[in-house]
Amino acid sequence: MLCKVPEITLYFWIIKILATTVGETAADFLNVNLGFGLTGTSLVMGVLLVGVLVYQLVKKQYVPWVYWLTVILISVVGTLITDNLTDNLGVPLWISTVAFTALLAITFFVWHASEKTLSIHSIFTTRRELFYWAAILVTFALGTAGGDFATEGLNFGYLEGVLIFGGLIAATTVAYYSKVFGSVLAFWIAYILTRPLGASIGDLLTQSPQDGGLGISDWAVNAVFFAVIVALIAYLSITKVDQPSEEEGEARRQEFLGRNPARASA
Repeated sequence: MLCKVPEITLYFWIIKILATTVGETAADFLNVNLGFGLTGTSLVMGVLLVGVLVYQLVKKQYVPWVYWLTVILISVVGTLITDNLTDNLGVPLWISTVAFTALLAITFFVWHASEKTLSIHSIFTTRRELFYWAAILVTFALGTAGGDFATEGLNFGYLEGVLIFGGLIAATTVAYYSKVFGSVLAFWIAYILTRPLGASIGDLLTQSPQDGGLGISDWAVNAVFFAVIVALIAYLSITKVDQPSEEEGEARRQEFLGRNPARASA
């Protein structure tokens, strides 16, 4: 396979934050506005995620709309996992945050022990892609738990949440460009932080003014953000600016897999 994930560009982070916000508001819209309930919403979105993820896995290269649809659905399901633990099972947010942090660490440990790398530029095999999507799901659940703990458990407001998590992402960016963080570490820290940032943006826009939000309807936020996502994905599909050339992609693939020929068939 060619690499199954996009290059990390500004477009990547814009779509990621928008997709995260859509995941937060879409889960609330289905759960509350359409009356699916938390359990019904979880079942519907879980089934949709499995179907789209299987389609993503059988593709032999990165396809923008398939990849980002998978991310959006994982965003919704990751949100619902934490919501079910909190609302249905009564698990405190701080416990969820600690548990998902430990689970993510275990996922990274097993991934690195198996593949000797956590680089997202090396997703050339089904096994590596499964590790990648497992890590992505846990980051969304962790980001939801950590973000909700900050804005609700610690009583940070939604605007404060946007500023705090946005500031942490900015600090991570500075650490990366100043060589304090390597590319892999910086990527995963930023990926985790975009989840509570996107959720804080969604809550700031949709929650009532009495609760510190702007009171914009969920459907309006979903419609606008989803339209922007579609437009950006269409642009990327046409221009391919988030994809390496075939020669570069093949050279990168051979560099990673050539170090251990046994992994090429994994």
